[in-house]
Amino acid sequence: MPLYYIMDNLTKEQRKKNMKAIRSRDTKIEVSLRKELWKRGYRYRIHYKKLKGKPDIVFVKQKIAVFCDSEFFHGFNWNEQQKNIKSNREYWIPKIESNITKDRMVTKTLEKDGWVVLRFWGKEIQKNIKYCVDRIEQTILERT
Repeated sequence: MPLYYIMDNLTKEQRKKNMKAIRSRDTKIEVSLRKELWKRGYRYRIHYKKLKGKPDIVFVKQKIAVFCDSEFFHGFNWNEQQKNIKSNREYWIPKIESNITKDRMVTKTLEKDGWVVLRFWGKEIQKNIKYCVDRIEQTILERT
């Protein structure tokens, strides 16, 4: 039996159920940010397929792309956090490092095309949504 199965606190069925429940769209952090923007009267597109990386929130006219990144999947404080991955390290470490690389490439590509890219961490949105919305609002005003 591989070592990573021994270190996992959940059964294979529990882990499968947990992983199935993780959403890539309409996450709690994303929905809460969208609701706050809507309350302030801002209208936007979501998961805009015409742009690389399909940003979570897009203001097309102002060319602003907003991404709501979860800490685990996008590698927040990665040098420290990778030490905490105990299960299936052979999969997760390359996967998250690939996500980090892709995020950087998407940001660089969009900025090269004249877009402003704003990225917020999930905890940042949860703990200080006003700051996040204020930052988006300021960027909108600067580009209008």
